[in-house]
Amino acid sequence: MLDAVLTRLVRSPDPKLLVGFDTADDAGVYLLHPDVALVQTVDFFTPIVDDPATFGQIAAANALSDVYAMGGTPLTALSVLGFPDGEPQATLQAILQGGLDKLQEAGCTLVGGHSVRDPELKFGYAVTGTIHPARILANAGAQAGDALVLTKALGTGVITTALKQGAAGTEAVAAAIASMLQLNRRACELMLACHPHAATDITGFGLLGHAREMAAASHVQLEIEAAAVPLLPGARACALGHQPGGLHNNRVFVEPHVRFATSVAEELRALFYDPQTSGGLLIALPVGEAKDLVQQLRDAGMAAARIGTARPAAAPLLAVV
Repeated sequence: MLDAVLTRLVRSPDPKLLVGFDTADDAGVYLLHPDVALVQTVDFFTPIVDDPATFGQIAAANALSDVYAMGGTPLTALSVLGFPDGEPQATLQAILQGGLDKLQEAGCTLVGGHSVRDPELKFGYAVTGTIHPARILANAGAQAGDALVLTKALGTGVITTALKQGAAGTEAVAAAIASMLQLNRRACELMLACHPHAATDITGFGLLGHAREMAAASHVQLEIEAAAVPLLPGARACALGHQPGGLHNNRVFVEPHVRFATSVAEELRALFYDPQTSGGLLIALPVGEAKDLVQQLRDAGMAAARIGTARPAAAPLLAVV
């Protein structure tokens, strides 16, 4: 619905808007001076883990990720909070402190926020960063022949859904939380030390949803090797019986743009649509640089892998082999 509505909005052009919502990119970029542009994003959601401080940290890491995906540096953040009547003050303090701790880890300053009473708890941030206009890394720009590198394993959506249903294993939950708490800052730094052509972070629309956006914006086909995609421990098992609603929505929207090889198992197909929270970066870069980047990412503690190749434009936009 949102995809259809956004294309119908009537707006006045602004030459200083360098990246808007036309290509469904991770953040907006607005030119301030010839050598400085603002990177702006907002993201908030309902709790996906039991511990309020951990929820706050994950919310912050998730919001910061959009700035890193553009190649930017986060500077300031505004909190966005919906808090129910009757919840303990200690819960609110833990959420806010957890988020603040993660912002400080990123070197990002909390400058304020806005809160409302809401029957359902929601929390996140609007983040502002900066970037040089010549160094913007959008989801458009992938070139035929590029290697595709993913910096984190998939599965947070199905694992946190299984957690809510009391069916997630301890190892799976611990791995999912550790992944969601990991900032994409170091991944961004290592990416920018190469010569990337395009990037996006894998969040609510899942691997295939965000890959579709990159393929469409870049006018290429993305070929993904199913066996190469890193998965969190327990993700395949959770995908068999604990699929979040967002996974099904992603599948309905993206499936017409995907061709699967018959050998790709059903639980893998589901995981490729799985909505991620604070997921990794998907990077398109020259094939000769991919091996070194993957090794550097792994040395930095990330479950990185080369997962495919950009091909010349063809239908459908995505091929999973």
